[in-house]
Amino acid sequence: MATTSSEAVPAIAELVLKTMPPRTPRHRLVRPRLGLDDEQFRDCPLILVQAPPGFGKTSLLAQWRHEFLARGSAVAWISADGSPDPQRVLHSLVLAVRMGCGRPNFGATLLEGGASTMGDLESITAWLSEVAQASLSLVLMIDEAERMSANSLAALDYLLHNAPPNLRVVVAGRGALDGMVADLRTYGQCTSVGIESLRFTLEETIALVRNRVGSKADADTCARLHDMTEGWPLGLQLVLAAMERGSDPRSIFGTHLSGSRNQLVEALTAELAPEDVAFLTRIAVVEQLHPDLCMALTGDAEAPQRLARLARDTPIFVVGEDSEWYRLHALACDALRGHLAELPAQERAELHGRAQAWLAAHGMFTQAARHAREAGREGVAFELAQQGLYEAVTQGHIGTVRDWLELLPEVVLDQHPRLRLAAAWALAVSERHEEAERMVGLILSRPDVDVALRYECVLIASGAAYFADDPDRCVAMFAPWSEAPPGIEPRMRWMHVNRQAMLALLQGDPVQARRLLQSAARPDLPQGTDYVARWGEFIIGLSYLWEGQVRLGEEGLRLALGSIDAKLGRRHPLSCMIAALLAAAVYEEGRLDEAVALLANRLDVLERVAAPEAILVGYRTATRIAAAQGEEHRALDILEALFSIGETRRLPRLCIASLSEQIRVHAGRFRRETCAALIARIDQLVASESPRRGPLWRRNVELLSAMAHTYAAMAAQDWPRVLEAIAHAVPLAEQARLGRSRIECMTLRAYALDRNGEDGRALLHEAMSLARTYGLTRIFADTHPVAADWAYRMADEGSGAAGNPSTPQARVVNPPPEQHQGGPRVVPSMVLTPKEREVLELLARNLSNKEIAQAMAVGEATIKWHLKNLFSKLGVGTRRHVVHRAQMLGLIQGLE
Repeated sequence: MATTSSEAVPAIAELVLKTMPPRTPRHRLVRPRLGLDDEQFRDCPLILVQAPPGFGKTSLLAQWRHEFLARGSAVAWISADGSPDPQRVLHSLVLAVRMGCGRPNFGATLLEGGASTMGDLESITAWLSEVAQASLSLVLMIDEAERMSANSLAALDYLLHNAPPNLRVVVAGRGALDGMVADLRTYGQCTSVGIESLRFTLEETIALVRNRVGSKADADTCARLHDMTEGWPLGLQLVLAAMERGSDPRSIFGTHLSGSRNQLVEALTAELAPEDVAFLTRIAVVEQLHPDLCMALTGDAEAPQRLARLARDTPIFVVGEDSEWYRLHALACDALRGHLAELPAQERAELHGRAQAWLAAHGMFTQAARHAREAGREGVAFELAQQGLYEAVTQGHIGTVRDWLELLPEVVLDQHPRLRLAAAWALAVSERHEEAERMVGLILSRPDVDVALRYECVLIASGAAYFADDPDRCVAMFAPWSEAPPGIEPRMRWMHVNRQAMLALLQGDPVQARRLLQSAARPDLPQGTDYVARWGEFIIGLSYLWEGQVRLGEEGLRLALGSIDAKLGRRHPLSCMIAALLAAAVYEEGRLDEAVALLANRLDVLERVAAPEAILVGYRTATRIAAAQGEEHRALDILEALFSIGETRRLPRLCIASLSEQIRVHAGRFRRETCAALIARIDQLVASESPRRGPLWRRNVELLSAMAHTYAAMAAQDWPRVLEAIAHAVPLAEQARLGRSRIECMTLRAYALDRNGEDGRALLHEAMSLARTYGLTRIFADTHPVAADWAYRMADEGSGAAGNPSTPQARVVNPPPEQHQGGPRVVPSMVLTPKEREVLELLARNLSNKEIAQAMAVGEATIKWHLKNLFSKLGVGTRRHVVHRAQMLGLIQGLE
């Protein structure tokens, strides 16, 4: 027996290292959305974390470990290995409790030879029994579970199904554990965290980047990093490491990134067999991967199994939820295509030809057309493009169609009418609306135009007029088609409702716009109409913002944005337009950081291809965020950019809106002369443009002009002129049903009345009541700083001629920053008693036994007794060692 014990010493020593939790990284990011307070994790006895390497499984377990310790639970940690020894699991379990829970005598019989006479499951039963009898709320964390042998997995399976009530288990691995816990999940005893949950959100990426590089990276840079890495934790860490080596974070998007990308792929594929690397190189020819497509590309009957294995064991794949489709991660795809380019030209052409044949046979004509062109089959490519591009544009793939437009000569468009129709659609919803109308004219000049095609051309042309910011022409074009032609397909019928709703909104009836869309909405929408339905969500959201009802608009906009981001990407034009509306809504509610994240790396898309209203909302929100953050210079720069966009795209209303918003900013500082100069520019623009425009356009511009004159008068502190300008603005705002503008006018009028010696308090309290109802938290601070201070002062005094004086008035008050006590702090874990925790904390402050006794008002002998217990629980022999050991186990925080 002594020999057996002696031989076990090296194995036990090795297992001690396997039961030590990993070192906490210096830049560890705590992710609140994955915290234990979330409903899915609360009181769940088993949490399963499954993802390929590089998705932060160990980091998440480390976060949970700290959270469990802070809640008073004891945490045992095991880093699994592949040893086939049946006793190794038991020894790991015993040592994990000893090391992590300060129980040096736990499982003495099991660890020191008593389990050798038991079977594997009997020994696990004995361990579970001892845990059940222990006065511990114990959490067992097992990392790298994919390394466990078959015997170890069987033991784990038994443990999970027989865990006592005081034991919770967290298991992390690369996969293949679902079958083991299927029944536990069915009965609500298990919850899972997968790849999509582990991906960083944009907000988390921003927090991580700023934690690493500080203010050197702005929100746009962080968003570009997020889009580039797709929230992949390992990819982010790699890019951040490269960023830290440079002085300019933006340089990462150049040669530094190319080198880092190649290093990443080389590191991830270094341990793969040569045939696996060759397989990855060849399948990189396509964007979307299917097991059958991979088999067609490589000619390998085992390709589906190889694809599944590589997707499980390497992190370079993005796996579709509940789908057979995969794709290579963007960081890996570019590097692999570099290897692909080194293949002989004939082999590359053959790969493209195989891809074209498979994709065309499965109805994916647009993708097939691209591969046909790469294979040198230009005629086939144009035929396939005609079949696929029209469907692509109706499903929202506008960029794909625009890319093809650069390749298609005019003669090809003449030969393929559906190509020209697709091109007209793509151009209409962009800054190239004039080209769209030219193409519509060419289509209508053909002799074979039926009613359905003529109606579709009207939809295209009226859409182009909307993007040209010509609401009057848009209304006039569509007026003869108030009833949709009979027999049109469901998608066109839905577009008809969208267009009617937009026209109602342009004419100042947001309620009618919503009624039309909500009455037409059906849960059984045909396939292919999802993109059209998202346009309806945009119109509904815009209608709520139009009225100032930001709380009502936020929920629908958030759902629509999540859907279209997942399907088409966060830089898709419609995604950016919806994000601009949602950013405006959350900004008005006072959530500036969220608004910044929503607009990050999207303004340039709005500038190029968004509708005028979305551009205006997005840039105005970005301006107000900058001003609220104390960066007035940046706010004015954004407004100058908006003016430039208006000039470039020939949208004079944007120029006028830019100048009007600049006047509002300068009026807050009472810059009289600057405001007067800007007013002169507005008056000149209005005078030159109004004669050529219709009443709807003029009404919108007249409101902007009236508000600009109001703020210019504020800057001059000419209160009678303020009242005169507001009197002109109010009926325009009411006629258009612009709720926020109406409340803004009420606030300015109330303040001007007060400055003019009259009583404006009743009007002010009504404005504040409406703002509180609508959720417009920021409106008073944005209207004018001095007026906002006066409004809050009136609210605090509780005076008002109208309303209920007993009702407290709303005011945004930022909570004081959380105060953290300096020095070390012991977490309230069950590992230590309250007195032992107090002794440990004072010991960490370098107090002597006598000083600790005085601080705790006990005798010095009592302190020595507590220290003896601490030494025994933590397995140490000195005062310094006990502090370091407690810090390593996460029992004490705040030590440098």
